[in-house]
Amino acid sequence: MKIFCIGRNYVDHAKELNNPIPEQPLVFMKPPTALLRNNDPFYYPDFTQNLHYEVELVLKICKNGKAITKKYASDYFNEIGLGIDFTARDIQDKCKAKGHPWERAKAFDNSACISKFVPIKNYGTDHLSFELLKNDERVQFGNSKDMIFDFETLICSLSKMFTLQKGDLIYTGTPAGVGPCIIGDRLHGKLQGESMFETKIL
Repeated sequence: MKIFCIGRNYVDHAKELNNPIPEQPLVFMKPPTALLRNNDPFYYPDFTQNLHYEVELVLKICKNGKAITKKYASDYFNEIGLGIDFTARDIQDKCKAKGHPWERAKAFDNSACISKFVPIKNYGTDHLSFELLKNDERVQFGNSKDMIFDFETLICSLSKMFTLQKGDLIYTGTPAGVGPCIIGDRLHGKLQGESMFETKIL
């Protein structure tokens, strides 16, 4: 199983971190050991002093495919979930300044919180709203209509370079509002108003 992550897929988020708007999907990956499942708690790593949350819509690939055209892209996912791309922002800033890869800041153990998955037919794909609450206060809100690269475009782009396999996950990018979390915080993700996950920072 592969975990693809898309960076800067919402204009307002790119702007809040003073990043340029990408002309094609910005892709990085996380290993399977990054997954945090079943509402398990997240243990704050000792190698960062600035851990950030980034809530994202997550697609689950339902069949193998390579060089998929946009016409058929929707055939390759039928479930959607919600996740958090936990980011060691202080380490990422150092990596970016040196032109280094981001894995140290993004791919560490349990850095990919993942919810349950629900059938995409329950909601469709055009106007999927989602939100993250920290200690019962909304800190992020997004809608799939605001993505720079929609689901089908992401499937096409990724499949040109990587064979997509059943069970692969695509974290599709985070909206504006990312910020720090500390020990004791509770993070609660909702999709179309439905509770999808809740994790506590320990």
